[in-house]
Amino acid sequence: MKEYRLAEGEARFAKLIWQREPIASPELVKLCEKEFDWKKSTTYTVLKKLCDRGIFQNENAVVTSLISEEEFYSYKSRKFVEDSFGGSIPRFLTAFMGGGKLTKKQAEEIKRLIDEHTGN
Repeated sequence: MKEYRLAEGEARFAKLIWQREPIASPELVKLCEKEFDWKKSTTYTVLKKLCDRGIFQNENAVVTSLISEEEFYSYKSRKFVEDSFGGSIPRFLTAFMGGGKLTKKQAEEIKRLIDEHTGN
C-alpha cells in the first residue's frame, strides 16, 4: 500500500474536502480563504500535493477523494501500531491501557471486534 501522510495544515484541508466532496475547486478556494485565510495559489498548491500523493483528484474542476477519511485514518493507525509496536495489537493495547480499566461496554465492543475479525 502507498504511504499516506498529512501535515497538520494538510489534514485540516483534507477534512474540509472529505466533509464536502464532491466540491468544485473554485468553491474550495473560497472555503479555504474563509476557513484558513489562504490565497487561491496556496489552495491549489496544497491540493496538487495531495493529488500527487494519491489522496485526492481534481478532474474537470471537481475535487473528490481517492481514499476516504476512514481509510486514511485506518492506514495511519495500522502504520502506527506496526512502527511503534512491531505490529502487535496486544502490545499496543497494553501501552494504551496504561494500567487503566475498560468499561463493560468497551470490553464487549472489543470482544465483538475480535469475533468479527477472526471469523468466530
